Amino acid sequence: MKEVTLKEIAIELGISITTVSKALNNYSDVSPKTKAAVLKLVEQLNYKPNSFAVNLRTKESKTIGLIIPEIVHHFFSNIVNAIIEKAEKKGYLVIILQSNESEKLEKKQIDLLISKRVDGILMSLSNNTKNLDHLRKVIDHNIPLVLFDKISKLIDCSKVIINDRSAGYDATEHLIKSGCKKIAHIRGPLNPQNSIDRFLGYKKALTDYNLPFNNSLIFTCEKVSFEEGYNFAKKIYTEHKDVDGIFAITDLVGIGAVAYFNEVGIKIPQQIAIIGFSNWFMSTVISPSLSTIDQPGFEMGKNALKLLLKEIKAQKKEREFKYKTIVLPTHVIKRNSTSN
Repeated sequence: MKEVTLKEIAIELGISITTVSKALNNYSDVSPKTKAAVLKLVEQLNYKPNSFAVNLRTKESKTIGLIIPEIVHHFFSNIVNAIIEKAEKKGYLVIILQSNESEKLEKKQIDLLISKRVDGILMSLSNNTKNLDHLRKVIDHNIPLVLFDKISKLIDCSKVIINDRSAGYDATEHLIKSGCKKIAHIRGPLNPQNSIDRFLGYKKALTDYNLPFNNSLIFTCEKVSFEEGYNFAKKIYTEHKDVDGIFAITDLVGIGAVAYFNEVGIKIPQQIAIIGFSNWFMSTVISPSLSTIDQPGFEMGKNALKLLLKEIKAQKKEREFKYKTIVLPTHVIKRNSTSN
């Protein structure tokens, strides 16, 4: 079906293209009668404005790019829901891309969003991202960028995070106060800042409570998966039978550990206590239910979008914008996998 143009509408009504455009944009210097005639014909002909031409004129695409490591994760799905809900109310469409924890794919996705002339980009880095040139490219193109959850301290932009070090400390302290004396940590990959900070929080809690740090009790995930939680729990039970507590980098890893101990008949929390991270809904339905750190995904998404829209607005009005970092609170949710 042939696309209707402003020129065709103007010819049909015997007015100028400029008058048609002004009528559609509700300019006050166009008479109500002319506006009514234009709107009636537009509806009859099913006219759709050329979004590319509108974008060139307004210098806005009314689209936002969102890159996350995985969509199926409960934490990230909450973030996506918040961003879509709030963006829609502000008249923005969201292009959602999943990096699958791949730096290579992440770079391709950044190039795609730049080529689409998005108004801004929201992003949580993949676990494998080391080179940050693609993020610098976003800033060089003068596109507002907000990082959330998995960030880099080396990139100067707005960020929305939790205090992962404090949260890691709280998780470990909860195990200690539950009576644990020898605590293993199933950590995330070596590179992401949140994985590093949760590990440092774990280590500091041991120091503050005069418990020895043992590097052989640190187990590093590559994919942060259920299978790794299961397999590391098996390794812990086989090689360190005196371990009485585990702090897992995420609930999914913690649930894997719970599954193994249930399988071999180890009582949780009587023989070993386990705490996860993120407050995934599955942590409430397994047996025993998993203690965890509540990570406010919806609030994180809402705040990330709010910061991005503020920067987009400031840029449009050619005003200076000062980058801001928002740190959201976390807390321990005690369930049946810990005894305190």
